[in-house]
Amino acid sequence: MMATALLPLARGVGVPITSMTGYARAQGSGAGLAWVWEARSVNGRNLETRCRVPPGWDRLENPARTAVASAVRRGNVTLSLTTAQERRDGGLRINRAVLDQVLPLLAELQTRSGMAAPSADGVLRIRGIIEEDRDSEVEADTSALDKAVLATLDQALGGLREARAAEGRKLAEVLDGLIDEVNQLRDRAVQRADAQSAVVRQRFEQQLADILGKVPALSEERLAQEIAVLIAKADVREELDRLAAHLQQARELLADGAPGNPVGRKFDFLCQEFNREANTLCSKSADIELTRIGLDLKSAIERMREQVQNVE
Repeated sequence: MMATALLPLARGVGVPITSMTGYARAQGSGAGLAWVWEARSVNGRNLETRCRVPPGWDRLENPARTAVASAVRRGNVTLSLTTAQERRDGGLRINRAVLDQVLPLLAELQTRSGMAAPSADGVLRIRGIIEEDRDSEVEADTSALDKAVLATLDQALGGLREARAAEGRKLAEVLDGLIDEVNQLRDRAVQRADAQSAVVRQRFEQQLADILGKVPALSEERLAQEIAVLIAKADVREELDRLAAHLQQARELLADGAPGNPVGRKFDFLCQEFNREANTLCSKSADIELTRIGLDLKSAIERMREQVQNVE
């Protein structure tokens, strides 16, 4: 039995895969307001966006979700917007409404208790009498402010894409190593499978010798037929050839997973195919060493599958 020898895997040329894990932050200010966008993403089967905005900013949720859908294709993305009023060097003014309420009360208290009239600075220390002159602030047009805030969101999403791409480069190195490991194990399986027919024949003849005294001896023709059936059942050439094809496809996916071309789902399905071949290899194996190779294959494929879960 001869299994097809595995040719060197062709390494694809392209942009490395993109991870679904990343974090970015961007800030802006204008019209007396400062704001910060934070964008986080983790792995997910589809694209799911959660948007957290302060009260009164609900109008930005839909544009924010649209921006995310344009920036990434898969993953659970969480957006958070925080805002704060900026301190201004504007003037102060007396809140006359509060003052008109406080002065009669002070007069009544003075009459009843005979206390001295409060000084001006004492009155001004009462909370609410002095406040910032907000009437002097020029409020920005809502549409202009929204545009500025959403522009900052675009910066945050750009940073998120860069973070996911950087994580993807690291992830590609890990997957590349795992593909090499599976490739080496497949090579070993090819070499071991070539000797499996001899192992099957030797085992069958030994079992036959043990029972020759109990049953009639088999003819040479019948013996050859029985051995041929057992060898056919133990033939793993087809599984090893399919493993070779899967390895080449894995290389291609690793090269083609550029932003805008998510390959995570295809890669996940391919890992299932890898595992199916490894399982069949183990079930057909009539050799302890080949079984060990099959178990090592299953371990490497499982580690690959865990990494693939984070590929966009």
